[in-house]
Amino acid sequence: MAFLFYFLIFPLIFFFSRLPFWWLYRLSDLFYLIVYKLIGYRKKVVRKNLKLAFPDKTAAERKQIEKAFYKHFTDLFVEMIKAFNLSLPAMRRHFEYVNPELLNALTEQGKNIVMVGSHYGNWEGLIALAPSVKALPIATYLKINNPYFEKFMLKNRQRFGAKLVETKQLRKTLTQLDQADKKFIVALVSDQSPQMHKAKYWRSFLGVPDLPVFTGAEELAKKFDAAVVFFDIQKKKRGNYQVKFELITDTPHQFPDYKLTDRFIDLAEKQIKRQPAYYLWTHNRFKHSGKKKGGVISKK
Repeated sequence: MAFLFYFLIFPLIFFFSRLPFWWLYRLSDLFYLIVYKLIGYRKKVVRKNLKLAFPDKTAAERKQIEKAFYKHFTDLFVEMIKAFNLSLPAMRRHFEYVNPELLNALTEQGKNIVMVGSHYGNWEGLIALAPSVKALPIATYLKINNPYFEKFMLKNRQRFGAKLVETKQLRKTLTQLDQADKKFIVALVSDQSPQMHKAKYWRSFLGVPDLPVFTGAEELAKKFDAAVVFFDIQKKKRGNYQVKFELITDTPHQFPDYKLTDRFIDLAEKQIKRQPAYYLWTHNRFKHSGKKKGGVISKK
């Protein structure tokens, strides 16, 4: 059954990934009408999130953000399909790295790098980072039940030189690289909600108090004495993104527990507030607000 499903779906992915962008964006406009107007996919969640995050905005202002988000959301879907067939030069035309020299300077100083960001814009562009840097880029993924799709996804997403590691194998992989003195840049998208029983730290996010937040990036940085870099994605126009790297610290042990996490969350909030329509509002990010059962709560 797994092979049959792959056999039926793969030709569609192959076909649509080879359509020109202008064709795909016409499809995206159609998907927008279906997803937003007809089905209303997770519309209640999006509206609740926007109301919690922007209580000072009028209903009309939040509605404008909502519509712009769904247009971006369907664009993101077709862009991710298109990414399966983009060459490296084409990727660079659509995803510009503004200052990769920051990453290279840290690598030359002998530092590993923990690169942290949010579900904002289009983070798929990071798969083409390897040719621009002197360390091995690593991203995590959750195991796919269909082994044929997993093999296809891994081969495709690693074609520019990055390495994908199953989430539960990340620490082991980084330890092996560190022991072999092979420098790495591990990219983590760390803005969403951890499981409550795993939460170690609680703080506000976008003004909503007492939310669990991921602390894995900070923990990895301290374990490997790695520099921490925020990747700030900006959408310049439809299909075009810029990624700017911002150093948070190259001395993680100088920060008390959770202060590096605070710094990342502050930067993510600034990014989202700048152009809120490009954040992934369909995730029920605020569902655990006020339900703290353990861990440390922010004193901010």
